[in-house]
Amino acid sequence: MDDSESNKPGFLERLSALLLREPEDREQLVQLLHGAYENNLLDAEALAMMEGVLQVSERQVREIMLPRAQMDVIDIVQSPEEFIPFVIETAHSRFPVIEGDKDNIIGILLAKDLLRYYAGEEFDVRDMLRPAVFVPESKRLNVLLSEFRSNHNHIALVVDEYGGIAGMVTIEDVLEQIVGDIEDEYDFDADEDNIIADGAGHFRVKADTEIADFNEAMGTNFSDEECDTVGGLVLQAAGKFPKCGSLFHIGGLTFTVLRADSRRLYSLQVMRDNKDA
Repeated sequence: MDDSESNKPGFLERLSALLLREPEDREQLVQLLHGAYENNLLDAEALAMMEGVLQVSERQVREIMLPRAQMDVIDIVQSPEEFIPFVIETAHSRFPVIEGDKDNIIGILLAKDLLRYYAGEEFDVRDMLRPAVFVPESKRLNVLLSEFRSNHNHIALVVDEYGGIAGMVTIEDVLEQIVGDIEDEYDFDADEDNIIADGAGHFRVKADTEIADFNEAMGTNFSDEECDTVGGLVLQAAGKFPKCGSLFHIGGLTFTVLRADSRRLYSLQVMRDNKDA
């Protein structure tokens, strides 16, 4: 190796140099991250999360907020007997409380505080309210996330240029821009098996099914050295996050993406390839 080769900066040196530069070099940073992925220094999920972090610093609250019309709120004039069924039905952990209309939000009610009502304690909704936090539509998501963390807040009301309520945003909404759709254990087929036969040789498979379990159920022998789940196997074959309906032929099987977002795979249809075709 000649001196010119030995003097070339390594991957970590190049990455460090790019990180220290001004934002105009962000495109080069993204290219470097994609190069790291292509050289197996990053997996697809890590690449997507890094891109999500970069996007959070560019996007504004208005792009991800829940619009005013879709907000679930409680009116202060309602008694607990009136609004508790609504709380149970919507299953949120926090509710903006209004007085009159949605432009007059007087605080945030935490669903867990309703336990005091069921315990028979003296209960006044106004006394239970937490302060509401208001942010402008133009606030950057990275700034909002920092404020959520420092103030231990989980929800903010978004106001437009005239001071009216435009919508609301939660810390979960911001984090989903980085790690993908965040769902709780009951949101998606919680009571169903990970692998379900749909008939005609088709199987519906949760993307987070471990490869060892998939191999046992399907009689395959996919390696779990580089990825742990069936979704990881498909991401590895795709090289990027595939869209719904995308097909991949892997190890004698056809995988079709049934449900996915820009950050995560949720479910796949699997069928054996037709050897006679």
